[in-house]
Amino acid sequence: MADSIPGEHSHPRGGASHPVQGALRHLWDRSAAAGIPAHPLPGELPLRRWVPQGTHSLVDYAVGLGVAGAGCLSSEPSARRAGVALGLGLAGLSLLTDTRLSLSRLVPIELHALADYGWGLAALAAPFVGGYARRAPGVAAVQVVAGAALLVASLLTDYRCTSGMHLGRERMTDLGPVGA
Repeated sequence: MADSIPGEHSHPRGGASHPVQGALRHLWDRSAAAGIPAHPLPGELPLRRWVPQGTHSLVDYAVGLGVAGAGCLSSEPSARRAGVALGLGLAGLSLLTDTRLSLSRLVPIELHALADYGWGLAALAAPFVGGYARRAPGVAAVQVVAGAALLVASLLTDYRCTSGMHLGRERMTDLGPVGA
């Protein structure tokens, strides 16, 4: 039997674990190790906590970059401006939110959740309010689908923060005694 390589983790069924699987395991983790649960928003949002936070973060980046990319490809100036502003705004907010997949943890997760709902509504309305729904139907379709998808994902996300920062409250890393 060959000696194991230092730093290599063995898989329970034998052999080495796949490095990508280990690195991306937190994308679907909904256990206590995934982070500190966000406080429910008024009206008990989200409705269900089915979508793990890591997966939602990837959805945020993909939707933001997709909407920005569709806007960049448009020849209609108002559609281009709206697409780039909406897309980069969502991706930028995600980069600053208190999650595992962010660069900086400046935005509390509850504020990010509220912004997700607002962004989804703004993306749904932008083609019609901006007046380019008929002049740039491709961009309008991308924005409407992205807005609806993000609203649904937001209603089903298990929002969790990593540092304990909560909206309107001090940092909470200890949620209280267990079993008391």
